[in-house]
Amino acid sequence: MSLDAVLADIRACRACAGELAHEPRPVVRVFPETRLLICGQAPGRRVHESGLPFTDPSGDRLRDWMGVDSDAFYGDRRIGVAAQAFCYPGTAPKGGDYPPPRRCAQLWRPRLLEALPRMELTLLVGGHAQAWALGERFGPTMTDTVERWRDFAPAILPLPHPSWRNTAWLKRHPWFKAEVVPWLRARVRELLA
Repeated sequence: MSLDAVLADIRACRACAGELAHEPRPVVRVFPETRLLICGQAPGRRVHESGLPFTDPSGDRLRDWMGVDSDAFYGDRRIGVAAQAFCYPGTAPKGGDYPPPRRCAQLWRPRLLEALPRMELTLLVGGHAQAWALGERFGPTMTDTVERWRDFAPAILPLPHPSWRNTAWLKRHPWFKAEVVPWLRARVRELLA
């Protein structure tokens, strides 16, 4: 099946309509040229409203880690974004968003990945994305998995979520900025060269 057909089916999906407090709005941005796929957990409220992935402060931090600006992030078709779940799951009562529903990844990820034959690097952003994609290779915690980033390179790179909620995590783990970010920037330059 062609990528266009898969994307049309994803954008028409209403599998979670009865479970969400809002109208489903699948957000996915990939192209036949996609070589670098950013796989987060699910769109947040701002992304749900804009229809464009990572249009929030976490996107600013992610782009900084990658060493690209907004023009490259949104304008270079070699960069794609397809979260584990394509629709905003809603905000939990105690703050933060609900976890991404597993149904979305089960329904769409195999077909979508099959339609992206040029992919060379997948960024697994956050513990939910890592647990789904890595299965038994996911460590006891997200931190353990990110610490073992070399075990997955060069095709996969597990990252913490770039949310402001992880600022304290980044301060407690300076090796991330010293080791992982430079590797990521070099790999992104190589893929976009």
